[in-house]
Parts: sequence; structure tokens; C-alpha cells
Amino acid sequence: MMDVKDCGGVILTAFYSFKIHGDEQKHAADNRKAQYQRIASMSLPAAVSPSAPERCVSRDSMEDYWSEVKNIEEERQGGHEELMERASMDEAEIEEAWLQDAGLSTLVTGTQSDGPAEALLSTLTRSQAAMVKKRLDNYTQTLRKRNRQPMKHVRDVFSMPDASSELTPPISPNGQIAPKLPQWNPPKVLPSCPAFTSADTNGSSSVSETIVLSFEVPYSESARAHRKGRECQDCRRIRKDDRDLPSFQIVKPRQGVTRVNDLSSEDIKKVGYISLIELTTFYDILGIEMKRNRVVRSKTRDSGIFGVPLTTLLENDQKKYPGSRVPLVFKKLLFKLEQTGLQTEGILRVPGSASRVKHLRQELELKFYEDRFDWDQVRQNDAAGLLKMFIRELPYPLLTQQHLPAFTAAQSISSPKHQIQALHLLIMLLPEANRDTLKALLEFLRKVVAYEEKNRMSLWNVSMIVAPNLFTFRGKNVKQEEMQGAVAAAQLVRLLITHQDLLWTVPCFLISHVRKMNEAAMGKKTPTSEKSKRRLLKRWNIEKDRERSEVTDLRDGVIRVHAPLHAKVSMAIQLSAEMKARDIMARFDIENGRGSRSTSRRQRQYLFEVGGNIGERCLDPDAHLLDVYRVNPHCEWVLKSRST
Repeated sequence: MMDVKDCGGVILTAFYSFKIHGDEQKHAADNRKAQYQRIASMSLPAAVSPSAPERCVSRDSMEDYWSEVKNIEEERQGGHEELMERASMDEAEIEEAWLQDAGLSTLVTGTQSDGPAEALLSTLTRSQAAMVKKRLDNYTQTLRKRNRQPMKHVRDVFSMPDASSELTPPISPNGQIAPKLPQWNPPKVLPSCPAFTSADTNGSSSVSETIVLSFEVPYSESARAHRKGRECQDCRRIRKDDRDLPSFQIVKPRQGVTRVNDLSSEDIKKVGYISLIELTTFYDILGIEMKRNRVVRSKTRDSGIFGVPLTTLLENDQKKYPGSRVPLVFKKLLFKLEQTGLQTEGILRVPGSASRVKHLRQELELKFYEDRFDWDQVRQNDAAGLLKMFIRELPYPLLTQQHLPAFTAAQSISSPKHQIQALHLLIMLLPEANRDTLKALLEFLRKVVAYEEKNRMSLWNVSMIVAPNLFTFRGKNVKQEEMQGAVAAAQLVRLLITHQDLLWTVPCFLISHVRKMNEAAMGKKTPTSEKSKRRLLKRWNIEKDRERSEVTDLRDGVIRVHAPLHAKVSMAIQLSAEMKARDIMARFDIENGRGSRSTSRRQRQYLFEVGGNIGERCLDPDAHLLDVYRVNPHCEWVLKSRST
């Protein structure tokens, strides 16, 4: 067993549950705190350690954690939260919920559909298809045990390909996989982007310090060493200096970086479907159980500030400020802290006056939406307390009730590379409101850490304080199990803060899946009447003519860009191998002269690919257009402003 150096740190290995009330609860928290402070130096168990068998955690960091836990317990005694029932789910309900979240609900209902389910199944890798089959088979068998006949047996949906096939064969309109034919070839994989490789081609970069992360290949495929019983090199990686988080070496894809907000809402929904299937497959390969909580639709407030669902808050905010993506009160609190608190020593750690915070909470509830709330009366530490209270009192956790166990399970992953991959897929799974609010929070926390010399808040300090606010489940039967592994939970928060730019990038393999889903869905559309057939035939002829033109354009490398907000609304452009989106943007500014420059200053214009095998994608200014054109030859090119 590896010797662990004594660094004077304290490691949390468990958090025991006691049924204590009143003042005894406060004393119990202090006793538990003292108990762990008596541990001079211990190694985390393998199931909890997120990074390395050697860990040095400062006493100050653990003090921060326990102070935050104590504040949370005292707040609960004040009766501010409305608790929800935690309901248990049987196996059939778990599998049914999973299939629905993965966009495969028609496999449960037995209805025929030309929707995303059929298109989605036709794009899965062999490992992903095997996971869907496993979940559907478990659902079917559970129903049979209940003597309830399922609408469709798993054999009617899946006929697993042989070991040499990486993708499942196409699915017929009746929902069955076509019989395996000798001449069948896997669907052509759309080129996405080159694998991310180290920028140092001479091999001089240090493997122990830099981890190469590829977005081209599904994470489950790159982790197959686990399933085949080989030793995974990524899991052997050990960081000798705990203060150094792993760095991930990437190379920008030629099609450009795609952020979550660059895609249409329909395509983001499909990204979520694939992400759930891929995450479940990935966890299965790593030997991690994919648990989930039931989403309890309890009665919640439909007005006010605290204890109101994010979606409800945004609906109310958008009535006043259309296009709001983050709750206004949350943005106001962050702005207040950025304006006056970043250089305040102990911000986030030092609590404000409990009575003052309670008063401010009441004032916000009464006056915020009437624009009568006086923000000048809010001190920095009070704003921090209100911010954390807002997160804790959300009726559904910021990391979502159903996926919180998957976030917690990521704490048990030993490889930093696999851990960041799991977090990446989980971010893709979050609903839009949760993802945008979490993004705003993480951007603020990064600013706090940037002012460490002034505020004395290191990355570990911030992570230890934020962890219990994000990973504590609010329910009537809540146990202290969510408090276990403080260091492991803080490690996840550290990764979220440090690598947030990476985590909000949509991996190339997910975009490739979406393109194939859209192509498969277009191929399944059929006319329902004679009138529809005539319309379809007319459209088919038009598209055939356009296709012939596009073939010529592709050979000549010519596209037509539409810019409805510019004086010159259309321009034919000859593409070259190194032409980028920013070149087109600059050309329109030059061609339109001074008249459009004032417009450009007010609202910047971006190049979009619209239609074809994507709904809509805002192109990275560094995207190579010829590469985008080849992967989506039937798209339209539009220069316009972003919606956000």
C-alpha cells in the first residue's frame, strides 16, 4: 500500500447520520467536525478518491466545509425550506424514465413513429446500441414479472450486429432492424473534426502534466480498455502535486468550436438524447452504476424569488425582459458581488448577519419585481449568503434531481480524463435553464479565485464552500449521505470551475450524431395524401435541380451568403482551403462600406449554417468553411446577429 505523506491535512471519509433535533443537532455537527479534525492524515478510499491516492487538504479548507454545513443545518432549523418527498422507483419505472429522457419513449408505448427515436437508433455505435438494448430488455423483463405484457418486445426492436460492426444497421419503418445482409455496410460517418492532439509534435510535452482529450471519438469507445480487461492508462495517471489540476491539450477543430448556445433548441434536445445514452454506456464500461432519482412533481410556488423553480422564474422574468436566460435576481446578486465583493477578504466564507440576511430575503420577495428593492443596503457577505440560499432553496437541485446521482457518481472516477469526460456529458444533459444558471455561477466563481491575493479565497476554499450547496439533496427523508466525501465533491467543483470553457463546448462526435439523426429523419418522411404527394414531388424536383447546382458549386467551391441586415444582402463567394468564417464577416463589412459599420458596432454579425443536416449552427469565426461545406453541402449560409 502506498505511503501517504503527512501534510497536516484532514480528509473526510464518511459522514454519519444521526436523528437529532434542536440544540443537539448543532452540538452533533461540532462533534463530527472535531472527530475528523483528529485525523491527521488519511488516504481516501478508492471509491471516493477522484484523482490520486495521495491527497493533501488544508485544515482551512475543511474548516470552510464544516462551517458551510453548520450554516446549512442552522438555516434548516429556521424553517425556510419546503421539503419534498423522496419517492422510490422500481426497476420498470427507472428504465421507462431513462428511455423517455433518451428520446426513445416510443419503444415503451409501442406506437409507430417517424420521429427522433427511429432516427436516433440508426445512428448509435455498437456499444451505445448494446446499452439501449440492455435497458429496454430490463424494462421488458420487469414488466413480465408483473404479469403486464409490454407493447413491444426487445427482440422486435434490436437484432445486435456482429462483433465486426461498429454501428447498428438501419431500422425499418415498422421499428424492426433490417435483417443482416452480406453486402450491408455501416452508415457513412460524417467527418466531424480531427482528433485533438498535442500541439507539441516533437513529443516533448509531459504526459504526466498534460492530458490529450479527443472530441471526435465517443468517450465510451476510447474507454474500451476497461471492458476488455486491459489496464487503462488513463486510470493509472497520478498527479504528484495536488495543487495542480490536470490540463487538457486540445487542437481547435477545422469546423470550429461549437458552444451549447450556438445550436438550435431542437438540435440541443437531440444532443441531450445522445449524451444520456453515451453517459450510461460510458459509466457501464467504467463499472459505475448509473443511478437516478425520481422527478417528484410536487406543488411549488409560481411567484416570488426563493423556492421557485428555475423555469418559472425565467417565465416571469421573460415577461419583463424577453430573452432572459438566467433568473434576474441571480444575475443581480452576482453583479453585486462582482461590483463590491471580489476583493473582500473571506467572501463566500464569512457569513453575513443571519437577521440581516433574513430581512433582505423578505425585502427581495416583496420589492424585487416592483423595482423598489434598494441594492445599496446589501453588504458583500449578505449578498453571498443570499446567493447560496437561492441555490439551496431551489425546489429542484441546480444539477437536477434526476441526474444528481450521476454527478455524485463521477466523484468515484479515479482518472482525471474520464472524470472530465463524465462531467462534459452531464453538462450536455442539463436542461437549458439549469445549464445557463450553472454557467453564470461558475464564471463568477472563477473571478473570485482570480482575486485570491485580495480575498484569500483559493480554488480549494471556494470549492469546499460551494460543494455542500450543490450536492445536498433536499428531501423529507434526506440522510447525510449527500455530505459524504467532501473532498471528492469539492474536486468536482474544482474541475467545473477550472475547465468550464471546455465543458460548454459540444463535442464533435455529438454534432456528428445530430447530423446523422437529421439525415435519417429526413429520409423517413413519407406523404400522407395525394395532395401531399404532389407537393413532395414538386419539392423533390426543386431539390434535384438544386442538388445539381450544388454539385457544380462544390466542384467550383462556390457558396452564396445571405446577409439580410446589410446593404448588400447577398454575395457569391469562392471558397479556398484556408478561408474562415471571419473572412466572410470582414468582407461584408468592407463591401457595405461605412453605412454598415455603425450597425456592426451595435450588434455583431456572425455566419450561420442553416438547414441541410443541421437545424442551425452559429459558426466559430475560425471555422474553415470548405470543411463545413463538405459535411453539410445543402445548407444555407446566413450572416446575422446571435439571439443572445
